[in-house]
Parts: sequence; C-alpha cells; structure tokens
Amino acid sequence: MIKKDFLVASLKESAKTKTDMIDACAGEILAAIDLLVAAFKNGNKILLCGNGGSAADAQHLATEFMIRLNHELSRPAIPAIALTTDTSNLTAGGNDIGFENVFARSVEGLGNPGDVLYAISTSGNSPNVVKAVEAARKKGMKVIGLLGGTGGKLKPLVDVPVVIPSGNVQRIQEGHITAGHIIFELTELELFSNKIDG
Repeated sequence: MIKKDFLVASLKESAKTKTDMIDACAGEILAAIDLLVAAFKNGNKILLCGNGGSAADAQHLATEFMIRLNHELSRPAIPAIALTTDTSNLTAGGNDIGFENVFARSVEGLGNPGDVLYAISTSGNSPNVVKAVEAARKKGMKVIGLLGGTGGKLKPLVDVPVVIPSGNVQRIQEGHITAGHIIFELTELELFSNKIDG
C-alpha cells in the first residue's frame, strides 16, 4: 500500500460523503434544527448519548450548546447534557444494571416531556442507545438520531433520522460531526440572531 494513495483516497471518500449528504439528509438536518428550536423556545433541554467516538461527539456538541459555536454571537447558554461524561454514573450503571441500560437510566432521571434526546450510533443498532430512545419515548421526549448505513434499528424509532450515506465508520463519524455543527450553529443562530431566514 502506498501511503499517499491511501491519504488521497480517504480524503476523496470523505469529501464525497459530505456532498452526498446534501441529497441524502439535508431535509432531516433542517427538521432537526426546527425540532431543537421549538424545544428550546419552550424551555426544554437536550440530552446526548453515544459510544466510543460517538460519546466524544456527544460531549463535543453538548459543549457547543452550553458555551457557543458561532464566535460572532453573544448569547446565553443553551441547556445540553452529554450522558457520556460521568464515569461514576457509567461504571455504577454498567456494574449494577448492565451497560445496555446506562443511558436509559440517565434519560429516566434527567429527561422531561418536550426535552430532546440526540442519539448517536454509526450502526443504528447500539443496544444502550436503542434503550435510551425507548426510555425517551416513555418520558414524552423527542428524538433526533445521528445514524449511518441503513439507519439500523434506530431509524424507525426516532423522530428525525439523520442517516449519513456511507458504510465506512470513519466517514459516518465525520458526517456526524459535520451535521452536528450545522444543526447546532443554525439552531443557535435561529434562537439568538435575526440573520437566519427559513
């Protein structure tokens, strides 16, 4: 394998995935923004979950809402909690009630009707994310799914499935953070700026 060929192929595949997202999930990205704007205007919050790289994305994106994403915008915090960051909670849950239940338990304790669960799974089949979505439904929450491939088990369970058009986990993760940045920045702009039109 020639390293430069691999590099070039990877960058081209990444760029193609991003442009394919225009047709594959632009409508869902816009729907996710509308859902979040409505929730925040009603005084609700967002909970985020995922595993591995998706756990890091959950933490990353929660921070964008709590602090800010657009540095030209002065705004208050937007309430967002990553369910992936409390090691005591995650390890106690994994030990005592099973790892497949750790996010669902936090949704049960922290979620309220009208809140939004932002569920991230590259396969769409992560058992603990599926259970978190089921728990969110019981709480009367809305759910945005950041998924990949065919969308997996989660696609029919969520309100807004943003399915990245790739079967490559790396490309799906790159698509997830790109979609997340667009969703979160347009949400904050719509809430706190007069520069955004439908």
